[in-house]
Amino acid sequence: MTYLTKKINIGGVTIGGGASVKIQSMCTTKTCDTERTVNQIAALEEAGCEIIRVSVLDEEDARAVKIIKDKIKIPLVADIHFSSRLAVLAIENGADKVRINPGNIGGENEIKLVADCIRTHKIAVRVGANTGSVEKDFLNKYGKNEISLVESALKSVSVLEKHGVNDIVISVKASSVPLTVKAYRLLASKTDYPLHLGVTEAGTEQMAVVKSSAALGALLLDGIGDTIRVSITDDPVKEVLAARRLLRAVGLDENFVNVISCPTCGRCMWNSMELAKKVTTFVEGIKKKLKIAVMGCVVNGPGEAKDCDLGIAGAQDYCVIFRNGEIVRKVSASGAEEEFFKEIKALINDR
Repeated sequence: MTYLTKKINIGGVTIGGGASVKIQSMCTTKTCDTERTVNQIAALEEAGCEIIRVSVLDEEDARAVKIIKDKIKIPLVADIHFSSRLAVLAIENGADKVRINPGNIGGENEIKLVADCIRTHKIAVRVGANTGSVEKDFLNKYGKNEISLVESALKSVSVLEKHGVNDIVISVKASSVPLTVKAYRLLASKTDYPLHLGVTEAGTEQMAVVKSSAALGALLLDGIGDTIRVSITDDPVKEVLAARRLLRAVGLDENFVNVISCPTCGRCMWNSMELAKKVTTFVEGIKKKLKIAVMGCVVNGPGEAKDCDLGIAGAQDYCVIFRNGEIVRKVSASGAEEEFFKEIKALINDR
């Protein structure tokens, strides 16, 4: 089942309404340090980031939005809390979208001020809740669960709707994988606004990738989600690469070279593991729909990889190179890597 959400424009990039799932990340630099921030965004864009968020902690950060916007190509989201004035200033300086929490932006007059500015500049806004920001009334009524998360997020939505804002993106993040999945499934059943997916406080790289893949993968396979962030306590480029791989794994990005390789076993008599790593690195940035196999043994390799455009499998003294399961030539084990890379380059150039 696919949940068709409302189509929203973020600085020329479409989310929702059946558009592709967009990859998002957030800068770790101080926003007013525009040189470092622009350089980081350039690296993120090169890795595949499609929407970038920056923190706005003070007036210098808000004014820096304009300088940064003039030097980058992807949409910029300003993340603001506790200040309607900074939200307005960031919007006036060109933010394509803002991330706010109506509950901490100020009273009714401050919320209206920000809402009016959002409408005037025709930009989108993201609101939502995570397990650290659920409103006390909902916590007391429902406890810390998917219901309180969703109801808290929808209250923020209703506050903005009251002031005429309708280009809204919602998130309901938790550090728990099961709670994140339950919350987004519940939210998707209650709204047609685009949803931004993420697991909050997911941790350092290895565990963060596992948690995000489990939660976001389940949701994306359900047809839920319009933008994603794989939150990692590390260089944000790693977030983008992980998100890109996740979209490929769930079938939402087919324009890449898919490298498959077996885990190897006692039948493997050559260093297929090392070759698999080298091939994967070599094709990482190539945007062509191809499938390449690096298989451990000639017993099962060609047959198991019959649907691959190109593959290699080995024995103790030799390897076989095959296309679509059919062996095309036999090479020495010592020269296998060089010969296989020749085949890979020829295949890529042909396509």
